[in-house]
Amino acid sequence: MIYLDEILQGVKTVGITGHIRPDGDCVGSTLGVYNYICDNMPQVDVDICLQPINDKFLFLRNSDKIKEKADGNKIYDLFIVCDCAAFDRFEDFRECFEKAGKTVVFDHHISGQEIGDMNMISPKLSSCSELIYEAMNPDKISKSTAECLYLGIIHDTGVFKYQGVTARTMQIAGKLMEKGIDFTNIIDNTFYMRTYRQSQVLGKALLESVQFCDGRCIFTVLTKRDMEFYCVTSKDLGGVVEQLRLNDTVEVAIFLYETEKNEYKVSMRSKNIVDVSKIAKRFGGGGHIRAAGFDMAANDPRDIINNIGAIVELQFNSAQR
Repeated sequence: MIYLDEILQGVKTVGITGHIRPDGDCVGSTLGVYNYICDNMPQVDVDICLQPINDKFLFLRNSDKIKEKADGNKIYDLFIVCDCAAFDRFEDFRECFEKAGKTVVFDHHISGQEIGDMNMISPKLSSCSELIYEAMNPDKISKSTAECLYLGIIHDTGVFKYQGVTARTMQIAGKLMEKGIDFTNIIDNTFYMRTYRQSQVLGKALLESVQFCDGRCIFTVLTKRDMEFYCVTSKDLGGVVEQLRLNDTVEVAIFLYETEKNEYKVSMRSKNIVDVSKIAKRFGGGGHIRAAGFDMAANDPRDIINNIGAIVELQFNSAQR
């Protein structure tokens, strides 16, 4: 196990980053590390670098300190990457990583690679935030750090319902709650709460969804034109694929949204049979057995669905043997 207190000994400058399009676990784990260092090692000069985060995460302490652009001239004694372990997942800040005196990677994805000087990759854990908790001295975790880690855990577990949640996950959540966090509001305001526009675009995505494979699969697509019409960005699309997955006959849910012309972000969820991480890896992505994704270019998004559908059918057939 890699412990933060040990790797931070003698370090004067630290950089922290996570993956592109940061989700709750990415924000929670990176900002949790940032706050832990600020609280316990005020002599350390620490920066946190991420792409723009969702407004609903801005209540977290020091979220206003997040830098959206890296200082290419700054060389860190230590650079920490959370919630990803592939260079293309934090390309904006790769130069800082490569210049650093020492690098550490914390990740919980099956597709994780050992790209750091030190690597803690634990695919069996529910979230990177759970992994980060294990790397911290629990007695030194402040309320603000606990808020970050709790947020990360609930977002990557679907509020404790996804595969990967263990008794230890619940114990850690309990320890974080004991720090005095407002866990109810963290869940309601960051996981369930939607703006009117977010509800509208979710409605469109659900209304125009299509089932295939005898109802065992479902997909929906949002184009850039759709997103512009509803005045939403990728940050407003959280939860769409999960809502698709909740259909009663569905085993696999697929959600595509256009990031650039003819370029799509693909998110997949499954229930019991299909390993979507294998599908994502096939197309250069990654994730977990029941939640994974990748990026792909296509003139017609149905071509992407056809490619996924063929692999899903193979997994269905294999499961029936």
